[in-house]
Amino acid sequence: MENSKGAAILALGIIIASAIGAGAFYKAKSLDNILSVTGSAKRKVTSDQVKWTAGFSRTIFDGNLKGGYSQMAQDTELVKKFLVGQGLKDSDINISPVYMEQPGLYDRQNYPNADKQYILRQTVEVQSADVEKVTELSKKTDQLINQGVVFATQGVEYYYSKLPDLRVELLSDAVKDAQVRADNIAKSSGQSVGSLRSASMGVVQVLAPNSVDVSDYGQYDTSKIDKEVMVTVKAGFSMK
Repeated sequence: MENSKGAAILALGIIIASAIGAGAFYKAKSLDNILSVTGSAKRKVTSDQVKWTAGFSRTIFDGNLKGGYSQMAQDTELVKKFLVGQGLKDSDINISPVYMEQPGLYDRQNYPNADKQYILRQTVEVQSADVEKVTELSKKTDQLINQGVVFATQGVEYYYSKLPDLRVELLSDAVKDAQVRADNIAKSSGQSVGSLRSASMGVVQVLAPNSVDVSDYGQYDTSKIDKEVMVTVKAGFSMK
């Protein structure tokens, strides 16, 4: 009796093990039946935000710190007046406090009464949605220079504020592109593509027009007003 019970238990164990093995085999077979492809989508956009960074400075001597700060205050007023006079809003303009660079060696032969000089600097940052106006203004600062302000542009950067919404749209287009590629691959092997089983979005690339300078960590070109936004997606489709 006990031998019969043991044999029954052993037989049941074999059946369960076989079922588990069959399930594992089916799962593995199903995973092998997934076609993975990469799709992409690209769209041209025009920047709708601009950041212009500039600065002005004064070189002063050790005994004239007070006068130097007074000059910087006058320069600040001239810079503000110039920018507002060109149609910019106060809220678009940010001028940093004065900061002083490390003193350098002084030319004792020309200025025997002092031994050090300092450079006082202030940074000007303009952020605006009026891309065209700020771009042109960054090239026409001679008015300030003619008034004695040592003013120089440091850089102009362009951004696209609707990137999050565009990314969602491009993701959908990239999946469609991936499906077209999958269809072409499947046809060559006499199969057809089934449902989408997985999708993984890659990093967003914001590129200068006609650029191929992509990066694994994403790219954001700020040097051009016109840009190309590209999104890639790795998609897995079942095969029939």
